[in-house]
Order: sequence, then C-alpha cells, then structure tokens
Amino acid sequence: MLDRPRSPQEPANVVAPRPVPAERVPAHALPSDPVLPLSARGLVFARAGRRLIDDIDFTLEGAGITLIMGHNGAGKSLLLRLLAGLVEPDAGTVTWNGRAPDRARATRVGFVFQKPVLLRRSALGNVVHALKCAGVKRAERKLRAHEALQRARLAPLAGVPARLMSGGEQQRLALARALALRPRVLMLDEPTASLDPTSVAHIEALALEAVRAGTRILFVGHDLAQARRLADEVVFMHSGRIAERTPAATFFDNPQSPLAARFLAGDLLLDEDRKLKREEETTP
Repeated sequence: MLDRPRSPQEPANVVAPRPVPAERVPAHALPSDPVLPLSARGLVFARAGRRLIDDIDFTLEGAGITLIMGHNGAGKSLLLRLLAGLVEPDAGTVTWNGRAPDRARATRVGFVFQKPVLLRRSALGNVVHALKCAGVKRAERKLRAHEALQRARLAPLAGVPARLMSGGEQQRLALARALALRPRVLMLDEPTASLDPTSVAHIEALALEAVRAGTRILFVGHDLAQARRLADEVVFMHSGRIAERTPAATFFDNPQSPLAARFLAGDLLLDEDRKLKREEETTP
C-alpha cells in the first residue's frame, strides 16, 4: 500500500532508533498464568489428502522470541493459527497450560496477521473497541489506547481513519492494538513483510519492548538478518514438519540438520526433500 500524503500537522518521517537487544525476563521470574506452557501434541492438518502440518510436537514456555522460519508452504503460518486456536487440527491437541484453548483466555494470546485486519474506525477507535471486547473497564479504555498508540509512535494519528493510514502505519496499529490487551503470548505472522525499513524498525522495537515486559513471542518470518537481530531460538520448518529447533546462535553458526544448512546457504528446498528429512529421522 502506498503511503498517503501527510497533513501539515503530522510529523515528518522519523527513523526509529535501532532496536537494542532486550533484557530477557528469566523464566523463573515469570508469574504463573493460564496460557503457558502452550503445547501441541501429534498435531496434524490435512487438505486434499496432503498433510500441511505433519505430526508436530511443540511446547512454548519461558521467555523471549522464538522465530519460525522456512520456505513458503512449509506450514509456518498454519502452525501459528493452530497454536492460537484459530484453526482446528484434524488430529492431535493444542493446550494452553494443560487445557484446550477457550474464549475466556483468548485475550491472553495476541495475534497479528501479515495483512492488518482493522475496523472502519479511527486508529484510537480500533484500540478502544478491542479493549471493550476484552472486558476492560470503560474508564480505562481510552487511557490504555492512547498509551498503546504512543508506544507505537502513532499518537499524532489517533483520529485518522485506519483505512487512510499507510501500510506500515496500519501494521503498527494492529500491533499496538494487540499489545494494549497485555497478552501473555503474542503471535506475529510475518508482520514486517513488504514494509519500509522505518516501519520494520518500529515493529521490531515494539516486539523487543514487549519481551522486556514479559510477553512470550512467536514470530514467523523469512528475513535472516531480522532473525539474527531478534531471535532467542529458531524453529525451522519444512513440508509441514519441524526439521530443527535450536538456540539462534546455534542455528546460524552450526545448524544441526542438512535441511537447515541448505536453507541458510540459499538452496531451494523442494517437496522431494521430505525423503531427506525422513532419512535423517531414521538414521541411528
């Protein structure tokens, strides 16, 4: 989406400060909550006879940013939706702290799509409405909404209709709205795809700020440089399966699977590479 012309009252583009590494919250320091550990067991999702998610076991706990990587069609975004309870699996289970996802805890799991889903309201109205739906007291809504817009550097645009904002501004608004609900887990599905560098910097800074506040983040992305900046650990997916899950430093410096090594080298990984993955799993 092209940027709209700015009015004289709006500030000129300001480059966001380069994100600095967040001071991660130790896992033992986090209070107990109704979401973590977030777990999947034997997760399967199939369409037209093909398993798009193929028998995945996964547990998310602790703190920091887990970045899910892999080529298009690997199943990254679908896995995110399954873990968020937005899609039902064909087999297997997803649990939030031992129980199936439910509406009562849905506000504790934030989700930002690659293409922002916004209401036909002002920037402020979008955030206020989300807080209302989450049951936040009327007296608190506008204050929390203004705070969220301030953190996202959108305060001057509070009264601007969301549909008139640029693509980068809309994505920052979607993220600000999600963070205003103070989620325990935040899932970001390629939130910086096709955005300008300034918007990318703003969104990365917001993600790191959320981590410092104790939010656990699952981040789907393709950008290796961004992954190096943000990730505490990397989950590498191929053909609906998790091929590798390692600390970020290990993934980039010494990948543990041939598929991940080929991905980092820039090779194209095709569906035939399923056979290679199967062979890795059966090799003693």
